[in-house]
Amino acid sequence: MNVNLDDYKYYYNRELSWLLFDERVLDEARDKTNPLMERLKFLSITASNLDEFFMIRVASLRDMVNAGYNKPDIAGMTPQMQLDALNEATHKLVDKQYTTLLRSLMPLMEQEGIHLVLRHEDLNKKQKEYVDDYFMKNVYPVLTPMAVDSSRPFPLIRNRSLNIGALVSKKAKEGKKSNNVEKEFATVQVPAVLPRIIRLPCEEGDSVILLEEIIERNMGKLFANYDIICAYPFRIMRNADLTIEEDEAADLLKEIERQLKKRQWGEVIRLEVADDIDKKLMKVLLKELNCREEAVYRIQGPLDLTFLMKLYGLEGYDELRDPDFDPQPVEDLTPDKDIFEAIRNKDILLHHPYETFRPIVEFIRQAAKDPDVLAIKQTLYRVSGHSPIVAALAQAAENGKQVTVLVELKARFDEENNIIWAKMLEKAGCHVIYGLVGLKTHSKITLVVRREEEGIRRYVHLGTGNYNDSTAKLYTDIGLLTCSEPIGEDATAVFNMLSGYSEPLNWNRLSVAPLWLKDRFLTLIGRETKNATAGKNSRIIAKVNSLCDKDIIMALYEASMAGVKIDLIVRGICCLKTGIPGVSDNITVRSVVGRFLEHSRIFYFENAGQPELYCGSADWMPRNLERRVEILFPIEEPDLKDKVYHILDVMLRDTLKARVMDEEGSYLRIDKRGKELLGCQAEFCREAMAKTEDRIKKVNSIENKRVFTPETQVEE
Repeated sequence: MNVNLDDYKYYYNRELSWLLFDERVLDEARDKTNPLMERLKFLSITASNLDEFFMIRVASLRDMVNAGYNKPDIAGMTPQMQLDALNEATHKLVDKQYTTLLRSLMPLMEQEGIHLVLRHEDLNKKQKEYVDDYFMKNVYPVLTPMAVDSSRPFPLIRNRSLNIGALVSKKAKEGKKSNNVEKEFATVQVPAVLPRIIRLPCEEGDSVILLEEIIERNMGKLFANYDIICAYPFRIMRNADLTIEEDEAADLLKEIERQLKKRQWGEVIRLEVADDIDKKLMKVLLKELNCREEAVYRIQGPLDLTFLMKLYGLEGYDELRDPDFDPQPVEDLTPDKDIFEAIRNKDILLHHPYETFRPIVEFIRQAAKDPDVLAIKQTLYRVSGHSPIVAALAQAAENGKQVTVLVELKARFDEENNIIWAKMLEKAGCHVIYGLVGLKTHSKITLVVRREEEGIRRYVHLGTGNYNDSTAKLYTDIGLLTCSEPIGEDATAVFNMLSGYSEPLNWNRLSVAPLWLKDRFLTLIGRETKNATAGKNSRIIAKVNSLCDKDIIMALYEASMAGVKIDLIVRGICCLKTGIPGVSDNITVRSVVGRFLEHSRIFYFENAGQPELYCGSADWMPRNLERRVEILFPIEEPDLKDKVYHILDVMLRDTLKARVMDEEGSYLRIDKRGKELLGCQAEFCREAMAKTEDRIKKVNSIENKRVFTPETQVEE
């Protein structure tokens, strides 16, 4: 076939594709087979996702339009066309969110004895007394009511803050009546430092109300000399996409600190208001916030649904949640064993969160204490609030180790957290690098250099996820611990590249972006195309978070046209189209949304019957392949290759949580008739627990078979 793969018709727009992902998350909130509290959690996640989408992606498109940039994307859509399409699609999504809450979830909550009071007018007498007392004791001292007049300008409304706007009028003097009431604007920010959900006295079950309703009920106490004409909640989203002139910044850390402050002043790109808001109050907000009418979202229900995550954590409703799952011990590691000895015995693969992240923390801790360890080098992208890994790195430096840490300051929305860690590590004596100019370092790699009898040995951890002990319980990721000499040499080359300017002439096992990785992927896909053309065995399975790189998609189309069977597991954005006759009819795309966030990147290439498996930190996106430091690493030991292939195989057999893209770009649930009912995440949990049980039985069996003589009893 003579096909022009540059044609726009072969690609989906990435932003609209992302919205379809958020809709799949919303679908979990609407899924009646999920426990109620889990459904609330998924609905909260859709709201949080949408916030970030607006602050970065929509804001970026708005910047393009403001700058007069009209170049179309791979789907042929200009920035303005994308904004128009997103405006329509996001309004529909938000309507669906609130329909889900008000019509589906709240009636179910009522049945379970959880009463969410949406209007303070609906409180009974006892509850009104309670919230008024709560307001005076806990809320009133924290609030800062702000009136706007000639001497008090319109205040800064902070990004993502929830506020109550009001129209007020000065009270007439006693005995006088004013016929011409002058309305003034006033506002108060709902303080994020206080709990947004307040439990109310209730005879049966639990009754809760939102903090903004308590404040609205007591607005008169905040503006004592005014009559409150009306009061309504509102919330804004600002452009939070930082513009950092790295080439001109003398100190990147100070430049990012300066830019972070600007986030609070960014252009308003979304304004949420109550659907019945007073027209005059609305007019004031639009004018003072310089907000477009199309950016207004009139909400029928409580603003900012992220509060549902707090409701999810309400005590006493465990039966309405998924059963707790504790990450299981790693088969080849025992808590009391020397981790370096275990790695010398064989490469160790970890599958989080089904297997515990603890060995990675222990790897750094043991290295920090081990007198034979000479150096530790690590990249940090996002870490937890009280990171044990950062604490171990600081301890290592204090113990005299050579510690080099690349802290990526440009990790979006983690900039402030990373600045704090970077300063702490520097104080402890670590050599801290703040990333590379023009690039984000997104790779996940740790190198430990150890002096042993045979000489210097390098131990390496490579992963698909961040060094974050908190998210490791929520995200699915792959990690590899190895002391392979070729990988150790490559790891040294990576850190020399990050800390200096040396680029290796070649790599042994690793492929690194932005210079080599994209070509490596195109070569691997191209090899499958050639094998299929030559009649050899060919197949590609790829699991990524996003697929929107045009060169990769074109290569996949060419492979499909040559007859390569391609199975793609794509969590979020996918710009590739399936089912195009003669072009992509050998390609399937599925997305899995479940209790854990799918985050691992895995790549399988059949290679004419000699399969190759890789894992890595990069998605198939231009930013990952061209503007970030990323690492792809091979899985080489046969038993580990089997383990990784099993992960892909189970995911491809998922019939409960997978959705498959059709020819129209919609994601449909799998027809379960005649098929095994299988949810891949539940299956991985079951397998991990079964392995732990088998090991316990094995240990108990060995203990039971031991014969105790008087001599051995004395030894014991």
